[in-house]
Amino acid sequence: MNKNGEQEQSFGNEGFIPEDTPNLQDEASAAAELSGDADIVSETDEDLQKRFDKLNDMHLRLMAEFDNYRKRTIREKADLIKSAGEHILTGLLPVIDDFERALENMQAVGESDAIVEGVELIYSKFMSFLAQQGVKPIEAIGQPFDTETSEAVAIVPSPEKELKGKVIDCVQTGYMLNDKVIRHAKVVVGE
Repeated sequence: MNKNGEQEQSFGNEGFIPEDTPNLQDEASAAAELSGDADIVSETDEDLQKRFDKLNDMHLRLMAEFDNYRKRTIREKADLIKSAGEHILTGLLPVIDDFERALENMQAVGESDAIVEGVELIYSKFMSFLAQQGVKPIEAIGQPFDTETSEAVAIVPSPEKELKGKVIDCVQTGYMLNDKVIRHAKVVVGE
């Protein structure tokens, strides 16, 4: 410092360096530390992004599995409701067969009209109840033989050319419950 209170500048081997100028070496080392921290932060960002992607993928898969489970249980419940009484309805099918035989025999013997009419009324009510439950008879006579709905008990020479491969007679009526065969029709097929 001189007499006026001003700072003196030193000139030497180092050249002119003001005292308040920061050291370049300190700046370079600080910059290196900051860039190292930036690399660590960017690596951490990449790790976090990978972890996020992995967790997001797991979440999406879990949601898809749950949605599939939900749909499957709804479908199973609907199937159970549709075929809930299948066992009971299948047990009633021989009763229908007996009704049909009784009606045929009553008409063949010549029973009184009142008795035949009463049995036909009971039979029609019974068939309408089964129809409400989803049971319907398989129409087989005159149709092409279908192994999905019918079972061939006999093959006979067909009386006409157009009946070849078609059902000529039905020995036992088949029934379906909501598009599912609960009893195959036993039929005679023309050859």
